[in-house]
Amino acid sequence: MRIGDILSAKRPVFSVEFFPPKTDEGRAQLFDTARQLAEFDLDFVSVTYGAGGSNREGTVDITTSLKDEVGLEVMAHLSCVGETAERIDSTLQRLGNAGIENILALRGDPPQGQTDFVQPEGGFGSAAELTRHITGSFDFSVGGACFPEVHPEAPDLDTDLDYLKTKVEAGAEFLITQLFFDNRVYFDFVDAARAKGIDVPIIPGIIPVTGYAHTKRICARCDATIPVGLESALIAADGDPEAEFNLGVAYAAQQCAELLAAGAPGIQFFALNKAPATRAILGALRAAQPWRGSRGQADFGQAR
Repeated sequence: MRIGDILSAKRPVFSVEFFPPKTDEGRAQLFDTARQLAEFDLDFVSVTYGAGGSNREGTVDITTSLKDEVGLEVMAHLSCVGETAERIDSTLQRLGNAGIENILALRGDPPQGQTDFVQPEGGFGSAAELTRHITGSFDFSVGGACFPEVHPEAPDLDTDLDYLKTKVEAGAEFLITQLFFDNRVYFDFVDAARAKGIDVPIIPGIIPVTGYAHTKRICARCDATIPVGLESALIAADGDPEAEFNLGVAYAAQQCAELLAAGAPGIQFFALNKAPATRAILGALRAAQPWRGSRGQADFGQAR
């Protein structure tokens, strides 16, 4: 089912991002995780795409297998980095032939060792260009990424939102945010996006902290900020893995509950191919149903 249609039909939606593993053991873990999380009635899952197509084949394989073997609705990430239009079209044709209906169109990060994005010869220079190409030539529901704390390459929020609007004008039906830990950042970002005329659903992306050092490295790569209170609590855990895990789950569950109560259209979990934290949070949310009596879809889900 097309994610644009899912978002029109129900709220909230729950989804999980996976990445293609590099080993047979990693593949087994991913599918075990997917089957465990499928028990919570996920609306869709997404599969990432490596810089320069480094795991392009893995993306196609895993996306197709999650749909065929686990029965999940799926979305494949697609990146401009290192790809010609011809190769992108080939990937899109394979995904379409496999019954995949959803694409997350990304510019992508430069390959390791490079600092700047370079438009490939015969390829696309931005996610907006890629989105326009997909929606003009293929029949997919296309989503885009957005950055509540501003894209690292953008000079300011206003400029970043001007560019984000071009993705929507090119055909992006929904947006998924980069990870964040302060809900006020999301609320303010959505308000600013709506003021710019960006009226598609904006799904918050949440990563449960399962280890302080690992999460700190992830945040450094994407310029995400850990709030002082959360960071202080994690430091106070003094490296105890169980304490860090429990704190991370509790914090993320509270964060998701507040977002859903305020009318966010759903949650995308960055589960890192592991089930325990996301299972615990989904279980708590399904039990509490904080979205009941929310302030409505118009503020954060989709302008009406």
